[in-house]
Amino acid sequence: MEHTEITLSVRALVEFAYSSGSLEPGFRSGAAMAEGTRSHQLIQKQYKEGDRKEVYLKTGIAYGELLFQIDGRCDGLLTAEDGSLTVEEIKSMAGIPDPALEGKEVHWAQAYMYAYMLATDLELPYIQVKLTYVQRGSEAQYSLYREMSREALTAFALETVSRYAPYAEMMVRYKAKRGESITNLSFPFSAYRPGQRHFAAAVYTSIAEGANLFAQAPTGIGKTMSTLFPAVKALGEGKAAGIFYLTAKTVTRIAAQEAATMLNRRGLHLHVIALTAKEKACFREEGICGTDSCAYAEGYYDRINGALIDMLEHETLMTRETIAGYAHKHQVCPFEFSLDAAYACDVVICDYNYIYDPRISLKRMSEERKKNTVLLVDEAHNLVDRGREMYSASLTKAPFLALSRTYKAANPRLGTAAKAVNAFFIALRKICGDKGAGEWAAYPEELPELLENFAAEAELELLNSSSLVGSVQAEEDGADSLLDTYYAVQGMLRTFKTYDERYITYAEVRSGDVYLKLFNLDPSHLLQQMGKSFRSQILFSATLSPLSYYRDMIGAGEEDYSLSLASPFHKEQWQVSVLPVSTRFHDREASLQPLSNALRGMVSKKGNYLVFFPSYLYLRNVYEVFTEKYPEVPTLLQGSGMSEPERESFLAAFRPDNPEPLLGFAVLGGIFSEGVDLPGDRLNGVMVVGVGLPQVGLERNLLRSYFQSQGKNGFDYAYIYPGMCKVQQAGGRLIRSESDSGVIVLADDRFMQPSYRQLLPEEWRDYSVMT
Repeated sequence: MEHTEITLSVRALVEFAYSSGSLEPGFRSGAAMAEGTRSHQLIQKQYKEGDRKEVYLKTGIAYGELLFQIDGRCDGLLTAEDGSLTVEEIKSMAGIPDPALEGKEVHWAQAYMYAYMLATDLELPYIQVKLTYVQRGSEAQYSLYREMSREALTAFALETVSRYAPYAEMMVRYKAKRGESITNLSFPFSAYRPGQRHFAAAVYTSIAEGANLFAQAPTGIGKTMSTLFPAVKALGEGKAAGIFYLTAKTVTRIAAQEAATMLNRRGLHLHVIALTAKEKACFREEGICGTDSCAYAEGYYDRINGALIDMLEHETLMTRETIAGYAHKHQVCPFEFSLDAAYACDVVICDYNYIYDPRISLKRMSEERKKNTVLLVDEAHNLVDRGREMYSASLTKAPFLALSRTYKAANPRLGTAAKAVNAFFIALRKICGDKGAGEWAAYPEELPELLENFAAEAELELLNSSSLVGSVQAEEDGADSLLDTYYAVQGMLRTFKTYDERYITYAEVRSGDVYLKLFNLDPSHLLQQMGKSFRSQILFSATLSPLSYYRDMIGAGEEDYSLSLASPFHKEQWQVSVLPVSTRFHDREASLQPLSNALRGMVSKKGNYLVFFPSYLYLRNVYEVFTEKYPEVPTLLQGSGMSEPERESFLAAFRPDNPEPLLGFAVLGGIFSEGVDLPGDRLNGVMVVGVGLPQVGLERNLLRSYFQSQGKNGFDYAYIYPGMCKVQQAGGRLIRSESDSGVIVLADDRFMQPSYRQLLPEEWRDYSVMT
């Protein structure tokens, strides 16, 4: 009989078959993986000559029409004087090992599978199994022993694969249907847009070759489908094993979901999941996990397998709403459920963080899976600042002062550790002197040890405390909770390991507090390192210009491809003009009247219009002048920190049948200037006020100096390129289809300078000048 092979690791098999119990509430150590490694090393150093560690084992087990190919590395294979063998499995644990413990079933199961492999291969009638627990952060350890016969281990192995078999059989059926559907899948539109076929072909070729592609693909070319369709085709042909569609904002995530829905309607049968942030997914009213009882966390591992099989059997596109429905049905935490399901899905739509951020990335994804996974990075221009944010770390003095007071009596060791970090900040304030600031090319050499001591004591307190102590006193002092401070410290400790010449350390005294930051100046190296694990990265945006800048900042290799596509639209669809007014900070008061008059002129025809400003203050100042002078024009105002319903209400007001003009005031670089789609008469004109330069400040000036020292134009890298990207994004809201047309007003005299004009899209450069 021909068998269908199922390849999986020992750990994946036993965790599916034997995991039980509840999700751990509250704190989970960010250092658990590192501590687990140290625990293994601690025990393995005690091995005598002849003992072996990290022994690779593999076996095949037939079950029905399935042949399970199972492999893994056992932690230890110990040889006694009489030649008998012992298989050792090492596990780290939070608390002190209890001599009365019997060991978790899932831990014994992992050890038993390795014992089965050895007993079978070596034809041993019996073998000893050893399960060793080590307390994290100390050398306390305890070992349990069981002698197992080969017959008992064989029965156990068959029982284990029988528990996994229903899931495996379901996935076999699914993959057969998936393969057939991809083979028969045709492009979902009747024809390709200009440039779209070329783009899709470049994506497919890059994936097939395992190369990266940087693509400037203008609005209207159909970027989402141009990347997703060829990636799915490559997956169906075995050129990829998975796809991550990465986005920076919710609106682009929705576009990816809609593209997947369209392909499903064309007959595609593919597991696609969209991941939602924990606070949005949570069923609890306060939207955050706590230490108190939660019905969806209790017994989670007893129900999760049934939930996964149910959803994967009956659904293809798994949105936030779909996941919530099955989570309610099976009483499982929706966020953890979505993560568990993501490992089984072919396409995962999620934020950049899940791949590039070392704090958040999907750590259970195997290196083998990564090597065959494709990253589709939408709006890739955002990856520069997001990368800089991910790889930087900061701390302030105030939390450590509060924690030193809070724990002085309750936990003297923790209180002392916090006091030591606080003392460091006191000394740092003195170093900053009268200037109240300082910059250094290296981090303070004494800080890592201080933070490691604090983290170790904080972790013990958090693990041993039933309530996460931010403490009433700490809140009264205005300090962060112990948990928040612990995670901030872990972020700093992690950043010490990547700190190099691409970083700078700076400190500032702010309102009596002291702020310290390890600031990543150039994220290209770390972004490149994170991306190297994957088969191919397709990085695309309408505003990946100048392409050389983004290749440099995201970390392109010489072998990576580049592609710049022309707009599929005609120049005649834009009516572009420049209002030669100065919007520089010291001229803004004088610009209020000219801008208001120009806006009135723009909305003289019935239609919907948006104006984008470089700051909320500037926006409000023009808004007040405009509404006082022209009260007859209906207006909308973007507020700071708008909720999702408020955002939806703002955009819903841009109706094609509005009886009179509507003018929306929004912020350049904000939520309405990227990823928003207002086709046809939903948007008839856009004014962009200013050239989008980031606010002058310490960090931007540090970037300017750094890139200047690297032989580049520091002002362009720190200010002009990021600013003009915002201008292009905002103006790009206007023309969304072949039938759209409208007006763009670029309000700043700098748009007439060659250095700025050449950075405008080609279709905008033939502008008129307003008088």
